[in-house]
Amino acid sequence: MQDFAARRTMMVDTQVRPNDVTKFPIIDAMLNVPREEFVPAARREAAYVGENVEIAPGRVLLEPRNFAKMLDALDIQRTDLILDIGCGLGYSAAVIARMAEAVVALEEGDLAPQAEATLAQAGADNAAVVAGDLAAGSAKHGPYDVIIIEGAVEAVPQAILDQLKEGGRIAALFIEGALGTVRIGHKIDGDVTWRYAFNASAPLLPGFQASKGFML
Repeated sequence: MQDFAARRTMMVDTQVRPNDVTKFPIIDAMLNVPREEFVPAARREAAYVGENVEIAPGRVLLEPRNFAKMLDALDIQRTDLILDIGCGLGYSAAVIARMAEAVVALEEGDLAPQAEATLAQAGADNAAVVAGDLAAGSAKHGPYDVIIIEGAVEAVPQAILDQLKEGGRIAALFIEGALGTVRIGHKIDGDVTWRYAFNASAPLLPGFQASKGFML
């Protein structure tokens, strides 16, 4: 049996902490959530590598460094309600559930029931999987203190921005050609203002292409 606990500690010590992510809730959650349980069985050996791990065609589990830096920039609080868009097999939701009051984990297709099963197995009782169109968000359970998008976007649909509370925060990885940048948005007076956080890359999520009716 592989010593995944040791790999988890090494992941935090070599990929997370050196990138100035030191908040205890993030470190504690990433040390305690078994990342290998949230990837396809054939990719368990790759669960702790410092790169994106494919979990389905065109879909990835974000590399630990980038995911941790997104969480750090969002400054999640124990009282926050979080919308986790594109939760994959549930890893991100399991981590965030240890930091926040509740997580709505949005996924589509075959990934949704798989995420539900893995989160139940992990005992993440305050994370609920919702199956639906990622680009539509989940207005029924909002508005949200924090929204995090687990993949790349060219633009964020207005429908999602509308689900963010006044004063809320949103993290998205914007792709412009070959360049990807994570930006953090803050909603003030009904408008979301974005600021650069760091460079990263991931596949473009379905429904997040730039087109009429979409906006940064």
